[in-house]
Amino acid sequence: MANSSAEDAVTTTPTDKPRVGFIGLGKMGRPMALNLVGAGFETTVYNRSRATAEAVGEEGARVADSPHEVAASADVVITMVADEAAVESVYRGAAGALSAARPGQVFVEMSTIGPVAVRSFGEAVAATGAQMIDCPVSGSVPAATDGTLLALIGGPDEAVERAAPVLDALCRARMHLGPLGSGAAMKVIVNALIGVTNLAVSEGLVLAECLGIERETAYDVLASSAISSPFVQYKRDAFLDPDSADVFFSVELMQRDLDLALSLAREAKTPLFAGAVASESLSLAAAAGFGGDDVNRVADVLRELRVGATSDQ
Repeated sequence: MANSSAEDAVTTTPTDKPRVGFIGLGKMGRPMALNLVGAGFETTVYNRSRATAEAVGEEGARVADSPHEVAASADVVITMVADEAAVESVYRGAAGALSAARPGQVFVEMSTIGPVAVRSFGEAVAATGAQMIDCPVSGSVPAATDGTLLALIGGPDEAVERAAPVLDALCRARMHLGPLGSGAAMKVIVNALIGVTNLAVSEGLVLAECLGIERETAYDVLASSAISSPFVQYKRDAFLDPDSADVFFSVELMQRDLDLALSLAREAKTPLFAGAVASESLSLAAAAGFGGDDVNRVADVLRELRVGATSDQ
């Protein structure tokens, strides 16, 4: 019997689990890759920091030396990195994933980079004969760990269906929103609204404190009221004790996403009044030295502004 080629080896039958490549093992990517390993997918991982990849490798993943090696070994290639420049490096850089792309393969772009960038990368993927879907996720680190993310998908039906078994191991639900770029656009919108919610909660909490209501009591009211949401629920500890809170969504990353949203709004000629103000609050937080801290630090900036206003009187 003739030996199969490397290209033939990546072809799966409908009853097989696709082999998965996962590039980018940050706060979200690492637990997601571990969930794939736990679900029985043959998973190859790559991260710019080798030590992070090795830690996932200890749980059963294969560790690759380059994005090219990941793509060469996988049917479904997931990329979840920090920004557009990082995606560019992963796809087109030295030993990039596109150099191993081939017909029948699906690239799943989960990075938050906006629809224009997604469509550009999609064209590069299509030129290889592979397909791309954009699939950013809604949910923070706890949801990534529990496998309860929401997948926001754009791209062709065929590619979505081929990637579905992999996405279902990571997400509680998936929503196919339209052509390539639709998921990225919706992700930017969702994150902009999180930024607005973060500012609203910060303002309400600090105002309550100024009026003599204890912080914990005020937050419990917000979390039990009509304005409650998953964000309000899981950010409780961060708002009540910001100095000991884990960083799930940094000020710098949130401001990047709000800038993306404001750019899209300008192109669509529609205002984002609340988004613009939320962006200003994040600028103040970054200027105060909280750029790498969690977004709840906006509340601390409001407290400092109040102290400054009081001292000037």
